[in-house]
Amino acid sequence: MEVKIGVQHAPREIVLESDLSAEELEAIVAAALSGKAPLLSLTDIKGRKVLVPSDRLSYVDLGEPSVRKVGFGAL
Repeated sequence: MEVKIGVQHAPREIVLESDLSAEELEAIVAAALSGKAPLLSLTDIKGRKVLVPSDRLSYVDLGEPSVRKVGFGAL
C-alpha cells in the first residue's frame, strides 16, 4: 500500500510503500492523531522506519501503488 504523508512547514510529502493493510494503517494514524502516540511511526517494505511528530501531521493519503508500464506498447 502506498502512503503519502504531508508534514506542516515541509515543502515535500513523504512517500513510502507499506506491507500493512489499509485498516492497520488507519488505526496507526488514528492513534497518532488522537494523542495516544506522540509519533506516527511507519516502516516501509525495505525496512526503513519513518517517524513524524503527531502534532506536525498535515494529511495522510492511503492508496494502492500505481502500476508502472514498461515498453513501447499502445496505451
